[in-house]
Amino acid sequence: MCARVEEAIPIKAGNMGAPATTRRRFLRSAAVASLAAPESTGARQSAIEGIERTVIWRGRQAGTVWFHPRACRVPGKPPVVFMTLQPISGSDVFGPVHWSQSRDLGVSWSTPAPIPGMGRKLHPDGVEEGVCDVVPEYHPATGTILAMGHNVYYKDNVLTRPNERRWPVYIVRSPAGRWPEVRKLEWDNPAASAMYTSGCSQRVTLANGDVLIPVSYGPLGRTDRAVSTVLCAFNGERLTVRRSGNEQRLEVGRGLLEPSLALFGGRYYMTIRAEDNRGYVTTSQNGLQWAEKIPWFWDNGEPLVLSSTQQRWLPHSDALFLVYTRKAAENINVIRWRSPLYVAQVDTRKLRLIRDTEQIVFPMSGDGVTDPDSVAQLGNFHTTAVAPGFSIVTAGETMHKKGFRGDTLLARIYWRRANRNVAG
Repeated sequence: MCARVEEAIPIKAGNMGAPATTRRRFLRSAAVASLAAPESTGARQSAIEGIERTVIWRGRQAGTVWFHPRACRVPGKPPVVFMTLQPISGSDVFGPVHWSQSRDLGVSWSTPAPIPGMGRKLHPDGVEEGVCDVVPEYHPATGTILAMGHNVYYKDNVLTRPNERRWPVYIVRSPAGRWPEVRKLEWDNPAASAMYTSGCSQRVTLANGDVLIPVSYGPLGRTDRAVSTVLCAFNGERLTVRRSGNEQRLEVGRGLLEPSLALFGGRYYMTIRAEDNRGYVTTSQNGLQWAEKIPWFWDNGEPLVLSSTQQRWLPHSDALFLVYTRKAAENINVIRWRSPLYVAQVDTRKLRLIRDTEQIVFPMSGDGVTDPDSVAQLGNFHTTAVAPGFSIVTAGETMHKKGFRGDTLLARIYWRRANRNVAG
């Protein structure tokens, strides 16, 4: 069974009433580098030609509400877009991790199926241990898909927060489609004695097959977490930490969370969630030794105002973009300002966002000023380069006051020039 995404909603300069994407038109446009896509709304010419939005699964009214939809591209003829996702029924209350795939670059998706071993297991004390925040990435050297998240605990189906026993977990999908057991990423750093995670994070797979993984961690007795990176060997079955990077820290709230990595122009970039109404960015020449983090600013010197929310990289061979949520006049009463979802180009020399390249990836639904409960939040999302002509952003909506209902969304970011990071 496949979910057909024939109800696509093209967006052209704010027009919400254009005709739907068809499979033939979509695949034809994906095959060429110069695309007849919607016009960009940015004031200066951007590498982004336009944005087109679709709904994969409709969970606002009935059915499963899918969350954490994150995809990776698996090369082939045709290439496969592989996604992990899981049901959500409350605040951080997740069901088993599932997988789905598309053989037509995101036009249709197979019915989600559970991944063996990535459900919940009951401990003798009555606490259930599950898995969440999973991100899949294709590993070219072994032809496998490495899916990594972290463990999570529930008591009576309510999230519980132990001060220890939290770590990254991963599972490997073989080229033949088999799933061996779930494994723990072992890391013996004393500074991570309470917990260490790599949930929701973008990783970088190196040409030699090693994997550079960002981590957030903390010792027993300390609530603010630090971030760093670990360089891991991967043989298609096991991840083994080889080296660790230097530490970044912020002693506000829970500290630094959910770091994500990108490699652009021979330089590594890390963007970091924080709890001081800022997000942070840092760079490295080798992916291990990081410069001191700095807050995200616009190119005019104004700071971005964020609220404990994720940022994601959207790389192109010619430019680097960031996808994020932020405070705005129209979302002032939305929880953590998690709608709408924006994208803007990064000035990689100054490490600032170029203000007049900002566009909306997913617009806000509802009234974020007088009726914020009507707004679907978009703070958990992912980016994937799937073809030279376009990348995708996937997001799972949640409406907290309406039973955590929400649709599963997909946006196609059409490029003005071919993305040479992706094979045709």
